[in-house]
Amino acid sequence: MTDSPAPAWRSQPHAIVERDGVRYTLLGTAHVSQSSVEAVDDAIASGAFDTVAVELDQSRLQALTDPDALAKLDLVQVIRKGKVAMFAANLALASYQRRLAEQLGIEPGAELKRAVSAARERDLRVELIDREVGLTFRRASSSLGFFGKLKLASGLVAGLLSSEQMDEEEIEKLKEGDILESTFGEFAQSSPALYESVIAERDRYMAARLRQVPAGSKEVLAVVGAGHLAGLARHLAEETQAPVEIRARLEDAPPPRGMRWIGTVITLLILAMIAWGFWQGGADVGRQLVLEWALITAGGAALGTILAAGHPLGVIAAAISAPLKPFRPPGVSPGLFSALIEAHFRKPAYGDFLALRDDAGSLRGWYRNRVSRTLLNFILTNLGSSAGVWVAGLRIAGQLMA
Repeated sequence: MTDSPAPAWRSQPHAIVERDGVRYTLLGTAHVSQSSVEAVDDAIASGAFDTVAVELDQSRLQALTDPDALAKLDLVQVIRKGKVAMFAANLALASYQRRLAEQLGIEPGAELKRAVSAARERDLRVELIDREVGLTFRRASSSLGFFGKLKLASGLVAGLLSSEQMDEEEIEKLKEGDILESTFGEFAQSSPALYESVIAERDRYMAARLRQVPAGSKEVLAVVGAGHLAGLARHLAEETQAPVEIRARLEDAPPPRGMRWIGTVITLLILAMIAWGFWQGGADVGRQLVLEWALITAGGAALGTILAAGHPLGVIAAAISAPLKPFRPPGVSPGLFSALIEAHFRKPAYGDFLALRDDAGSLRGWYRNRVSRTLLNFILTNLGSSAGVWVAGLRIAGQLMA
């Protein structure tokens, strides 16, 4: 009697871990491979599993399954709730995936999308086990210093605007790696802090999520990028800390207090220098320093809004709010005012959201699309305002030392 041939999906990278009465089959896939899609189909069709877990969060699943997901966003709420950075990170990911799809002829993450649809067709339980991409971006950013954040931001912008074709070596590396790591570029490999947030933390997070599959699940198929296979299997087999505690720690993204304190200290120093000017030089010197502070900070913020092709009222609002930095509540910035005014008077249309992924791939598209132009208002206005604070501070210090 001959043994029956092994299922085709077993030729793909995989690992099996048994724990607490549940057998987890981890299927390592390539996010840009048709063979991975076929392997996922074969595994689910085998009938061997009662639960299918996938390396996705809700927002990424929605982006894969709903082409109009971006068009349903409330841009004003994104701005008001301080989620511009998360939105930009999602946009960078979407733009990068679009370029890959055009070059390779397959949508990145197609095997994850297929895993969800095939499981639902067979009425299997579906679990989304990855951490929300915006949360990963926040944790990655908070672990970096000022220059690290600058390098990360410039890398994301470069990835958004790049139109270069990936060479064979990069494609092969992507097949073995992780789509988020590739989106962040080489910086993810050269920065231990970023690698920890983008790859290593997510291995542990997904292992914790797998341990939380609902009671009754006995055979779990986890479809994950091949780059996560070894780390995920290790954490799943060896981790002793409670899953709820692991998730609580890895979902915590405290605000970057260091940068906020630096801004506060600089502002207090400038105010102290102005007060010193009044005390030592009298009212005329003090008024001159206040005037220079107001003109330079207002000019920097206004210039940023102009460079973003902002609405005239946005330019005025940015110029008025910038000198009031010492009195503004945390999180209320000139960029917030200019972006809200831009979104109100030049409200993005449905077509702007639909074209966002394509328009984000070129500088001209960023200015043409009303959604991305609103983001530009927020970013460039705040950059101009920050530059104005530094220039004004140096100017005032120079006046006092003259």
